[in-house]
Amino acid sequence: MNLEDLDDTYLTIKRPSEGLYKDRSSKFFYFAFPVRSEEEIKDHLAELRKTYYDARHHCYAYVLGKEATTFRAVDDGEPNHSAGDPILGQIRSNNLTNILIVVVRYFGGTKLGMSGLIQAYKTSAALAIEENEIIEEQVLSSVKIKFSYPAMNEVMKLVKTHELEIIHQELMLDCKMSLEYRKGIEEQLLESLEEIESLEIIS
Repeated sequence: MNLEDLDDTYLTIKRPSEGLYKDRSSKFFYFAFPVRSEEEIKDHLAELRKTYYDARHHCYAYVLGKEATTFRAVDDGEPNHSAGDPILGQIRSNNLTNILIVVVRYFGGTKLGMSGLIQAYKTSAALAIEENEIIEEQVLSSVKIKFSYPAMNEVMKLVKTHELEIIHQELMLDCKMSLEYRKGIEEQLLESLEEIESLEIIS
């Protein structure tokens, strides 16, 4: 199997990034975070609301999952579709997922108008991505196995062959192991595990 042919990768950002964009006295603080769950997203939003408690708007968008089917765009008091959608648009145009972008706005006294707002949020989101690094990640999955100690050599050979990561292990007369692997090799891996005598897949 050629690992390069596997369809189990996606694009995301490497690390958090932040900065400031100004337009006619309004300040737009922008933040980008790599995220894997809605819980993580809630934590980042809560932290920013605590830090920037006096800001009028905390607008954001996020996309989750390899297929990018979980997403949301929030205007947080700005006119409909003037903030969340332009942020989401930048995420989409870079084909990114597992990402949250938040733009915190302090109103400067001059109204920007609908087109001005759209441009400001779009630019802020674009900068948050531009000042980061786009990386390719693999979709990972995990399996738990149980086997008798004499099968250890065969199991470790499989770990090396398929470049598996051992997340947890209990090595006794009956051994238990949690293994993480890239999703694309799942069928081949499970077949290989079933060929080892005394080995049982427990989840």
